[in-house]
Amino acid sequence: MPLYCSNMAIKLPHSLGLRRYSKNKFTTTPYHIGSFFMFFHQKKRTQNLSEHIGFVSKFNQSFLSSTMEDQENMGLSARESSQTEPYSNELDVAVRAVQMACSLCEGVQNGLISKSGEEVRSKDDNSPVTVADWSVQATVSWVLSQSFGSSNVSIVAEEDVQTLSKADASGLLDAVVETVNKCLVEAPRFGLKGPEMPLGTSEVLEAISRCNSNGGHTGRFWALDPVDGTLGFVRGDQYAIALALIEDGEVALGVLGCPNYPMRKEWLSYHHRYHRIVSKLTPPTSESWDKGCVIYARRGSGKAWMQPLVHVNKKLVWPNSARLVRVSSIDNPSLATFCEPVEKSNSSHSFTAGLAHSVGLRKQPLRVYSMVKYATIARGDAEIFMKFARAGYKEKIWDHAAGVVIIQEAGGVVTDARGRRLDFSKGIYLEGLDRGIIASAGAILHDQIIRAVDASWDSSGL
Repeated sequence: MPLYCSNMAIKLPHSLGLRRYSKNKFTTTPYHIGSFFMFFHQKKRTQNLSEHIGFVSKFNQSFLSSTMEDQENMGLSARESSQTEPYSNELDVAVRAVQMACSLCEGVQNGLISKSGEEVRSKDDNSPVTVADWSVQATVSWVLSQSFGSSNVSIVAEEDVQTLSKADASGLLDAVVETVNKCLVEAPRFGLKGPEMPLGTSEVLEAISRCNSNGGHTGRFWALDPVDGTLGFVRGDQYAIALALIEDGEVALGVLGCPNYPMRKEWLSYHHRYHRIVSKLTPPTSESWDKGCVIYARRGSGKAWMQPLVHVNKKLVWPNSARLVRVSSIDNPSLATFCEPVEKSNSSHSFTAGLAHSVGLRKQPLRVYSMVKYATIARGDAEIFMKFARAGYKEKIWDHAAGVVIIQEAGGVVTDARGRRLDFSKGIYLEGLDRGIIASAGAILHDQIIRAVDASWDSSGL
């Protein structure tokens, strides 16, 4: 049973796009979009929408009239859209859950920057884990289970309950339970139904441990990275909440929450702690640094969408001023921007620098934490993303699934460094991944990078 009110959930129109595959590579068929951006503003219109929609409350009638007009102009009514789009309900719930998770993370990060201690622990691989990681996993797991039934929800996620279950972690566990319940109280603000009573410790641990799927090539499961780029998160910088639905080994939809993603591309180069200074140097606009965004796409639609974050005391009214995003049209390497991981341990900066030089990329690399790099490509703020991990490192599906489908539906290309599709059907790892991962705004740039990798791989030492 859907957790949102039907009269508040107007579906975005999506038309089917085409994607074709050659023997080892896939290319993206160009899509014709009449307008790259779709804004939903209040308009002076008094048309009675009851003729088009079963019932509309007086509260949101004005909003729905402007939304309906945009949909009618694109040739689809809201009712037709909701009836014909696959995964529409799943996408709706996923976006709302990620919006709520972003709000949770913002609160935790604001407190984390100014203090340390119980909020941060280390995993076996020495990467930091915070209250937010476990709290987001518990919250999203609970929302999905309540939306679709716990027996119908299978989740592959990064965190487990071992650390939280240790005797010396009682303070950390209490903080997680408190954070989860504080977030779920806000569920109605996001069009979701919260629990009737606060969740107990055992219920929170159950929600976290429910994310124990191993994935695979058959059936349906969700892939969740509760806080991707945890190092960026604890430093007050870029991070992402990533949620994808995978069915029979194919990514069906992806949602990326990017709470610190500035609306101005040039601000990506600034550390988040300087954002207030930067904000004062620019005139106030509706698209400020603090806004953040949620970007999402559904396989086969040929469209990717971006919503602003829902901030304190605001309600998510679907589609929340969503607008279309599209990859950059730049195909000249000398004009292109490429981004890569911040940490050298996550990617070979020297190898990517050599590749950039060989294909004529002249701009300084944009180094960004987390899957926000996928968002920069989808939104047209950069043209190329390259990651070449150290030997022996195995990429996990939750680090890429949501970003891959978003870039593809925004008109871009994502493959391994041989030009082969990424395979999400082998479990929690991208098994068979050769060399690295390359995402780009188009086939022309993509092919140039692939050829450069072929020419220099044997001497790379990776």
